[in-house]
Amino acid sequence: MTQGSKAAEKVNADRLLDLFLELAKINGPSTKEQLVADYLKKALPELGFTLEFDEAHKNFDGEVGNLIAWREGTDSSIPPLFFSTHMDTVLPTEGLKPVIKDGVIQSDGTTILGADDRAALAAYLEAVRAVIESGVPHGPIEFILTVNEQPGLVGARYMDYSKAKSKRGYIFDSSGDVGQIILKGPYSSRIWMEVEGNAAHIALNAEEGNSAFLIAAAGLSNMKLGAIDEETLANIGIIKGGELTSIIPGSVTVAGEVRSFSKEKLDKQLKHMEEVMQEAAEKSGGSVKVKIEKKYSGFDIAQDDILTQTAEAAARNIKVNPYLTETLGGADTNVLNENGLTCLTLGLGFQNIHSFRECISVENLTNTGRLSAALIEQWYVHHKK
Repeated sequence: MTQGSKAAEKVNADRLLDLFLELAKINGPSTKEQLVADYLKKALPELGFTLEFDEAHKNFDGEVGNLIAWREGTDSSIPPLFFSTHMDTVLPTEGLKPVIKDGVIQSDGTTILGADDRAALAAYLEAVRAVIESGVPHGPIEFILTVNEQPGLVGARYMDYSKAKSKRGYIFDSSGDVGQIILKGPYSSRIWMEVEGNAAHIALNAEEGNSAFLIAAAGLSNMKLGAIDEETLANIGIIKGGELTSIIPGSVTVAGEVRSFSKEKLDKQLKHMEEVMQEAAEKSGGSVKVKIEKKYSGFDIAQDDILTQTAEAAARNIKVNPYLTETLGGADTNVLNENGLTCLTLGLGFQNIHSFRECISVENLTNTGRLSAALIEQWYVHHKK
C-alpha cells in the first residue's frame, strides 16, 4: 500500500519547466561551467544551502571546481542524503530556442537541449522548494554538483571528497523513464597499443619496409570485439597513423576500451587484446607497446539496500512503477561509489543525448522533480521506522 508524498504534491510543473529552460540556456560546456556556478551561487542560498567549491578544475584547466552544497534538515538525527549531477553539457547551448510539441521539449535543431543533465539540476532545485513548501520533516540534504563530466567523469575523479558530508545518495542521469533504478554499473579501462614496424619509401627502399598497418590488421583480425558475453563489451575506436601515401607506415596507434560488470572478465579481455597484438607483431618482426588506463570501477547496490528500498517506495508514492536494472554505461555514480559515497543511478527520461535531436518529455521532467521530493520525504520515513 502506497502512502503518497506530500512533498511531491507541492512540485509545480510549470515552475519546474521554466526553471529547466532557464538552466538549459546557460552556456556551460565541459571545463567552462562558471556561468552555471554563478547561477547556483544565487539560487542555492535562497533555498537555505551553504556552498563550497573544491579545486578540482586546477587539474584540467577548468574555470571552476565541483560544488558541494549543504542544507540542514528539520531533524538532524537523520543521516544526510545527497543528490548529484554534473553542471557541464557536451556543447554550448548559446542561442538555444526550446520547442515544446506534443508534450516533448526539444531544441529547434540548431543546438543541443542540455537535458543531460540540466533536467536533473532543475528537478533537484524544485524538489527542495517543494519539500520546504510542504513542511514535511526531513534530514539534511546535500548537492554534489560536478564539473567536466562529459569527457570521462573527470571532475568527479579529481573531487575533494573530504568536503562531502553525506555517504548515500542518488544521481538522476539515465535515459530510462522515471522509475528506472540502476543498481549495477561496469568496470571500464582504455587500452592503447603503439604498433611499430619500419617506415620506408615504396619506390626507393620498399624492401626495408614493414607496414605497421598490416601488423595491426593481423592483430585486429584475431581480436575478439563487440559483445564478448552478456557482461562484457570490447571496442576499438581509434586507429591513427601514416605520413604520406608513398611511405610504408612505420607506426600506428590502435586504441579501444573494455567494459564489464566483472573485474576478472575485464582484465581477461584486456590481456587477450594485448596478447593477440603482441603475437601479430612478433610474427612480422615488429613490436608493440601497450598502455592500459583505468577509467572507473564498477558498482553493485543490493536490492535490499536502503537506497533501493527508498527509491522503490518513493516511486510508488508518486504512482510510478519502479523497475530495477543494470547498465554498461558509465556515470559519476561509478566514481562516487569508488570514493566511498554509495549511490545508484536513476532514470529521468532524456533521449538522443549529445545531439541536436536531444529531448525530454514534460512528464518525465515533472516526475523527476516529484520523485526527488518523494525521495527526501521517504528517506526520513525509512529512518524513523
